[in-house]
Amino acid sequence: MRILLPFAMLISIANIAHAEVSDYLPAAKLKAEQFSQWNAGAGITQKLAHGNVEWVNPYGIAYAKIGAFINGEHGIGGQLGFRYPVVLNGKDANGFYLGAFAGHLRSKTYQGQDETQLGGGVDLSYVMLNKERISTFSVGLAAGEEMKVGNRVIYETKPELQFAYSLSVGF
Repeated sequence: MRILLPFAMLISIANIAHAEVSDYLPAAKLKAEQFSQWNAGAGITQKLAHGNVEWVNPYGIAYAKIGAFINGEHGIGGQLGFRYPVVLNGKDANGFYLGAFAGHLRSKTYQGQDETQLGGGVDLSYVMLNKERISTFSVGLAAGEEMKVGNRVIYETKPELQFAYSLSVGF
């Protein structure tokens, strides 16, 4: 009895807490007939030329980018992110999306070694989305880790703008 009563109280409190939290979940703004669930394409993010895969669901767009930097020794980089539709306009799911991302931000060759900066940030995107394609223009604010080689600072931790464009087709 000593164990059963606290356990029952815990279950009832958890159910009450879940009922209160469910009101705060974001609304699903995209309808399944408006998009292709899986999309693949290519784009450029700052100096990262990449291929990308995008998963569209009723709550937004999750994406993964992998590619090579177009400067220096062409080090490999990638990013993961998610965009949530904030304002939609038109008959398709076109509109402004607010997102967050993490991954490689910059690359530089220093003393024969590729140094890539990891970081994350937020972005505001204009997405043109329909069943055949996703076209995304985004401007983000990113900050990365400070990188040092010996006593020399290669990359500082400071906010920077990140511009990106990608075009994907549904399959």
